[in-house]
Amino acid sequence: MTACIVGWAHTPFGKQDAETVEGLITRVANAALEDAGIGPDDVDEIVLGHFNAGFSPQDFTAALVLQADPQLRFKPATRVENACATGSAAVHQGVRAIASGAARIVLVVGVEQMTRTPGPEIGRNLLRASYLPEDGDTIGGFAGIFGKIAQAYFQKYGDASDALAMIAAKNHKNGVANPYAQMRKDFGYDFCRSESERNPFVAGPLKRTDCSLVSDGAAALVLMDDDTARSARKAISIIGTGHAQDFLPMSRRNILEFEGCTVAWQRALSKAGVALSDLSFVETHDCFTIAELIEYEAMGLTLKGQGARAIKEGWTQKDGRLPINPSGGLKAKGHPIGATGVSMHVMSAMQLAGEAPDGMQIRAARLAGIFNMGGTAVANYVSILEPVR
Repeated sequence: MTACIVGWAHTPFGKQDAETVEGLITRVANAALEDAGIGPDDVDEIVLGHFNAGFSPQDFTAALVLQADPQLRFKPATRVENACATGSAAVHQGVRAIASGAARIVLVVGVEQMTRTPGPEIGRNLLRASYLPEDGDTIGGFAGIFGKIAQAYFQKYGDASDALAMIAAKNHKNGVANPYAQMRKDFGYDFCRSESERNPFVAGPLKRTDCSLVSDGAAALVLMDDDTARSARKAISIIGTGHAQDFLPMSRRNILEFEGCTVAWQRALSKAGVALSDLSFVETHDCFTIAELIEYEAMGLTLKGQGARAIKEGWTQKDGRLPINPSGGLKAKGHPIGATGVSMHVMSAMQLAGEAPDGMQIRAARLAGIFNMGGTAVANYVSILEPVR
């Protein structure tokens, strides 16, 4: 049985001091139900993606979704977490509930509020998604970890600074057309490529423009089984999923290959019965530009060590052979951990429904691929989406 996305909602990402985790959750939950044309009493199950890890004093947040409407009381509700892939973990949990026959309609919400946390604590919280015995003292937190990955990549394959700047420039340019994006500014290649007071080095060869943003925000979607979705106003089918969990310590794997990413892509494409070349676009996890570059190789777009070719030859631009991150990606849209994976599914569903904002819409989009990653390619989730109508 296939699950279909039949409604969605998305807050702007960014600094939202006036909001709370509870407020963000209830706002998108109600909006997604309204967009799907159903009431809270129709929901069979609720899944909340919320990483937290110290960002919010309120833990045990699954039941906060019930605050959206009294009719959600006594519905099964579960919070899931898998580092930066938490949102996709929530979506896949909802898909499994429908596939098992346990539910016909599932409400999935992803949320995070990070900006109220002081900078040093943000770094410590994010490092909890790494293997602390090896990485717990890394200077610069996760930026430091990916800075080391970038250095290792450069040492093996040559300096890819030009390609990283092109990826950053592409995603910032794409983000201009996304009204939900945290940073809607086209910085251009020259700014992203050059060190400056406004764009200093952060860790290793990574500059500020190579790093995703600290964000608040939420997204939600409604899943239905195939039969129920026939009566829905719109339906985007999740025709393939793949989840591959890798070792947590980087010392146990080749960190330049993102092997779990490769396995997750292979599984999802196989289930969907399509090839990478069939996709109209991909939303991928660009927590750092080096991650997007390696993901080009891991998904099979290029050979190992040749990811720069995809960006330098324009393949991944909005009008290229496989547009990557037409939403602006984490780089421009923002990265509120628990909301990110749900957001990627919402952005992709909007594209396939022809409801993406002006300037962001991919022409004749018919198949979407989504890759969401937790940690350093530890939790790897892929979804393949296709419009039913």
